[in-house]
Amino acid sequence: MAHVSTLSLTHFVKALFVSLGASDEDAQITADSLISADLQGIPSHGVMLLPMYTERILSGSVSVTATPTIMEDHGGLVVMCADNGLGQVSSAHAARICIERAKLHGIACVTVRDAFHFGTAGYWARQFSEVGMIGMAFSNTRPLMPAPGGAQRVVGNNPLAIAFPSATHEPLFIDMATSATAMGKIRLADSKGSPIPLGWATDSDGKPTTSAADAINGMLLPAAGPKGFGLAVAIDLLCGALSSGGLGSSVQPLYNNSQTPYNCAHTFIAIDANKTGNGSGIGNIVDGFKNQIRDSKKSTECDRIYAPGDLERLHEERMGSTCQLPDNVIAQLTTLSKSRDLGLELEIISTR
Repeated sequence: MAHVSTLSLTHFVKALFVSLGASDEDAQITADSLISADLQGIPSHGVMLLPMYTERILSGSVSVTATPTIMEDHGGLVVMCADNGLGQVSSAHAARICIERAKLHGIACVTVRDAFHFGTAGYWARQFSEVGMIGMAFSNTRPLMPAPGGAQRVVGNNPLAIAFPSATHEPLFIDMATSATAMGKIRLADSKGSPIPLGWATDSDGKPTTSAADAINGMLLPAAGPKGFGLAVAIDLLCGALSSGGLGSSVQPLYNNSQTPYNCAHTFIAIDANKTGNGSGIGNIVDGFKNQIRDSKKSTECDRIYAPGDLERLHEERMGSTCQLPDNVIAQLTTLSKSRDLGLELEIISTR
């Protein structure tokens, strides 16, 4: 592992996307999203994805010049087409429209079809909480999980995030996949040659496995069994059906098929909490509830209780002006720099 300068990493990622044809603004949006995941201790959704993003852009399945288009406008409900552009770019457009409409109507929903990977769902949900709104972000993925008792992938491990505004600028938020873990974490384990915990996934025959390689070729297991599976089905419909976009098996693999568009769908919902409480919002209430959680009685084996969002925030604070990356990811970025003739090197602050 190495700690690299976050500033140098940002310059690197932005320069990479600009070299691939993205505008400065769109490159910055995408870089911020990916690096935010690493800073918060979610490397499965961070810069380790850059080789895959680059391959897809060069293969033509992801456009760095696509402009999101409104296809249907019903006031508080908007349907957009991302036209296979960078997921972070279409999501930024969707979030802006969602905030504008929520200010008008109190609540708004923007759903996006023909979309691509958008980083962590939490990154987008927090965009709403920063302006005093309750924010929700959902996405569907290619089928990765079987139905309870099944041995065939039928639904994605579709992620969701919900963020609540805070008067102390520390939003309470959840950000989770509906599987026991994200496929990105399994790919990260595979890149390190590490085993995965039992209960995360099965092999291609539906047998539980601790092999990351077998899990990649197998199936993820739903979080909490049928509960996680049911939630994943609901999110698939909330994204794919509502947008008239990709649903179930029409969403394609992110890897190993770089010329075919991903075809996922996203849905964003904003609730303008600023309108409640006679205009005072809910920030103080959220902070009070967070403190109730943190101050609740601990078990004998627990040193500290965290409210949702605390761990990610504390990880980012510990990083300071640096970002922790595995050696193999740094090697991949170095290779990308050479292949794109960027002439950039990451500033290594420390290693361990």
